[in-house]
Amino acid sequence: MSKKSFVKKMVDDQVILYREQQHFRQFWLWVVVLGVASIFWVGFVYQVLLGGQYGNRPVSDVQLSILFVLVGLGLPYFFYRMSLTTEVRPGVVQVRFWPFHVKPREIPLHLVRDYEQVVYNPIGDYGGWGIRWGFKGKAYNMSGNEGVKLYFYNRKPLLIGSQRADELFRALTEAKKGRR
Repeated sequence: MSKKSFVKKMVDDQVILYREQQHFRQFWLWVVVLGVASIFWVGFVYQVLLGGQYGNRPVSDVQLSILFVLVGLGLPYFFYRMSLTTEVRPGVVQVRFWPFHVKPREIPLHLVRDYEQVVYNPIGDYGGWGIRWGFKGKAYNMSGNEGVKLYFYNRKPLLIGSQRADELFRALTEAKKGRR
């Protein structure tokens, strides 16, 4: 096989039937994250920039500066950048929850016995959003209460949360048939 035909085959194998990238954008979550971060912003400005003492037992300016960078700036940045990427390709679905997955988790569709579009209770069924484990299986979700649940031959189900669950379901149907 020539190098050119090998490259063509690899490109053909990368047909993406569905792609979705989700982020934490819930208002209530940002109120909490920015509320915690603002404590460190106020402390940094008051103690380091204005020369006061923040709190009854203030830490040093260096310690407060480090906390300001880690919590005051790092925490909001961490939540802003966190993402759930779902891709469906012929024969496989990939899920990547950044920054916890360096590489996408591949789920070969021949291992999937069945799947269904579902409406679920994120807190009641899985204990919240993120990468969650519970009695009903594992879940990858960022927001909302819709997704597709995959049932396997030899393990607990996997829920993939989606803002476009109907499109994800149709793409899985197409990918399971092996269409390109």
